Amino acid sequence: MIRAGRLKYVQNLAGLAAQLGMSYGTLRNKGLHLQEGHPAPISSPKARVQLWDAEQTAAFHSGKPIPALPDTDDDQDLLDRNEAADELGISTSTWNSYKNDPKLAEHVVLVPEDGATEHWPRHVLHEFKGSMRGRRAGPGRRTGSGDMVPRDQLQPRIAELLDANPAVTVTEVIDALGIAFATAQAGLIRVRGKRIADLVEAEPGLTAAVAAERLGYPKAVRKGAVAAAEAELHARSAVPYLQNAADVLARAGLAEPVQIEVRQLAGGHLAAAVPLTTGQDVPALVWDERYGWRTATSRRHPIGKDTGSRPEGEGIRYLATGTHPEPEDLLGSFTSRGQA
Repeated sequence: MIRAGRLKYVQNLAGLAAQLGMSYGTLRNKGLHLQEGHPAPISSPKARVQLWDAEQTAAFHSGKPIPALPDTDDDQDLLDRNEAADELGISTSTWNSYKNDPKLAEHVVLVPEDGATEHWPRHVLHEFKGSMRGRRAGPGRRTGSGDMVPRDQLQPRIAELLDANPAVTVTEVIDALGIAFATAQAGLIRVRGKRIADLVEAEPGLTAAVAAERLGYPKAVRKGAVAAAEAELHARSAVPYLQNAADVLARAGLAEPVQIEVRQLAGGHLAAAVPLTTGQDVPALVWDERYGWRTATSRRHPIGKDTGSRPEGEGIRYLATGTHPEPEDLLGSFTSRGQA
């Protein structure tokens, strides 16, 4: 925790590296923060981002005696999410569902140097604890109630639960986030799949199954998570080509600059859309890995349920040749369409 009055001294690894006049990578490679006698982090052991007291680290690396930190609890102490959960006597996953309560959210403190590590004053937690009576502690949600978490926040919230417990269950996700069973199950599988894919990309040659085991996912869920990871890796493999094509179209002034998002259709087929600039006679171009590029008839829903379900002649025209034409060939095909 960050003791009362010590916020200005808080530093993460990047801050420690700057203090020592070296790069973050050099610090990590040398393991200077791991050497014997180095001040211990002030954050909880399970914290995703470890933090230190800069006065302590400066003293250590200067060969001076390390000053002691206060060891008496104070109402102004700042606690991270693991410490906050302990203070309230609840699990970290339950805390994740409580922290957005206005009584807590308006008092959150983001550590300045890191900018993303949330802490809460001890006195705020004590006040909130008094209002916890009557909160439902059991799993599930009321029948007919809508999902409590906005769609764009769902995966980050599930990721937080996985950070705290790689073996978190669907029931625990429902309890923490107040979402439907199907939403929780699908979201949990997808986030696990993405994390497996991240690990496989970071360590070429590693299988998805081994990555799932290393990440601590229970055997019962690995099959679905591995399948999600393989689908994720398949989608990622198409991004470099598609982003290059989108960038070529944008540089030509035909398309809006976009970060390509790949969508998986029924059957696992990939598709993506590139919105065109206002003034073009078609709203967007669509790519399908089975058929290649075509024009779209809708800007809001350019891909539709199946990109190959409607033939040419109904506002759709296929461009260039093959499924992966060179971006310049796609550009030429688009600009010359309709010309004799």
